Amino acid sequence: MKNLFCFLSGLMIVFIMTSCKDKKRGKNYNDVIDESTSSFIKQGLEAGQTEIKASKIAEVNSKNSRIINFAKMMITDHALAGDELEKIAINNRIRGGDSISTDHQQFIGNITALKGKAFDKAYIEMMVTEHQNAIKLFTTASNDRIDEVQRFAKKTLITLKTHLDSANVIATSLK
Repeated sequence: MKNLFCFLSGLMIVFIMTSCKDKKRGKNYNDVIDESTSSFIKQGLEAGQTEIKASKIAEVNSKNSRIINFAKMMITDHALAGDELEKIAINNRIRGGDSISTDHQQFIGNITALKGKAFDKAYIEMMVTEHQNAIKLFTTASNDRIDEVQRFAKKTLITLKTHLDSANVIATSLK
């Protein structure tokens, strides 16, 4: 009887240790998040922040009501998308994407000095280029392995295409 008790106690300890080991490990993020997903999230966050920053400058530097209204739309839509993407980043333990690249900072610095039609043209050209790049990025991410990223990318693509269409119309009117 004593041997049976020792055997069952040992078996129970092994079972408990195995269970605890699995719970401690939890979700293995390294197996789930690959470089392309991490890169998408970081690039998406940075692109959104860049467009918001440039659009805030547009609200001040432009006198064109179409540019100002477009800039307000950029700020609102990209802030919402950025909040959602930030939650995805947190859920998947991805850090970064909270700064703007040197190239974007330099461009923003350059347009800050512009006024009037020169500003409007430079800003809207930036918006066209940025949205073309974002559409490529989000199209690729719409096939991501993580469902949450796929859903976000597909939903946001619709908004990005609308932004690009609007920017193209405004760009044409400025010529």
